[in-house]
Amino acid sequence: MDLIQAAILGLIEGLTEFLPISSTGHLIVVADWLGLPQNADNKAFEVIIQLAAILAVISHYRDKFSPAHLPLWIKIAVAFVPIGLLGLVFHHQIKELFSVTVVAWMFIIGGVIFLIAEALYTEGTHRTRDIEQVSLRQAFWIGIAQAFALIPGTSRAGASIIGALAVGLDRKTAAEFSFLLALPVLAAASGFDFLRHYEDFAATGFAPLAVGFVVAFVVAWLTMKLFLTFLECFTFRAFGWYRILFGLLLLVLYR
Repeated sequence: MDLIQAAILGLIEGLTEFLPISSTGHLIVVADWLGLPQNADNKAFEVIIQLAAILAVISHYRDKFSPAHLPLWIKIAVAFVPIGLLGLVFHHQIKELFSVTVVAWMFIIGGVIFLIAEALYTEGTHRTRDIEQVSLRQAFWIGIAQAFALIPGTSRAGASIIGALAVGLDRKTAAEFSFLLALPVLAAASGFDFLRHYEDFAATGFAPLAVGFVVAFVVAWLTMKLFLTFLECFTFRAFGWYRILFGLLLLVLYR
């Protein structure tokens, strides 16, 4: 992997990790376009750029890391349990699903679900408008929805946001809860992959790792900030249509 490829993949990770458009799906497709195989060296690189995304969340929400916010983190932990357990038990079966065709169809299905969710969305005062006010019940059902992200192309952010909208969170709060929920998910996934590929870090050049990490961190931090600003004025419909069109493009290119 050269520096330009590392920068491109870092950019893709930073842009897509917290948007409802599937970072894994985009990384699979872009790596294929760049001619990069899904080998151990490149899996080690993906661990590094995921760590950059984790650091971006911590930096963005550093005020939440105090004992005063323990109830919030208990809810995050509850929401993490479904995907954590299923990922641990079925990780071999999940790996077998990784293909461009599966990614394409899940892009399309996810896009349709977003359009339906927006059609059903109402701006009532009943909506939860602060992540601190999310209940344990809401957190649990968001976690159940997030578990569907184990299917490549579904999008962890997208699944958790859909679940959050369904249980009464408003758009911005749904996105913020999804950001924080990324911490245990990414930490678990990165830790699992690190244990499997730690020997491959030595074979991966330092420069590509450093470039990918810095680009992913900066872009992820900016993406979170701009995404929340976007949701103050707009809906998720644009992401729904993007998913559908991108999925159709993949089906055409890889038929």
